[in-house]
Amino acid sequence: MGKSFSWLTGAIIGGVFGSALVLLLTPYSGEELKAKFEDYINNFQNEIQQAGVEKRLELETELELLRSGKA
Repeated sequence: MGKSFSWLTGAIIGGVFGSALVLLLTPYSGEELKAKFEDYINNFQNEIQQAGVEKRLELETELELLRSGKA
């Protein structure tokens, strides 16, 4: 039980210490970080949607060529 307790104590102390360092050394406030993250997610979603639209157009064009017998 001694080793398990020592490990658990070390993990808890390390977690608290690491969390405190992250809070002290983060260059952005919580609101700024949240805004940056939301912008990143929105941009990512827009890129995925645009890629889907482009691929769909490409596939529809290819399908039309196959149906007309010109491919």
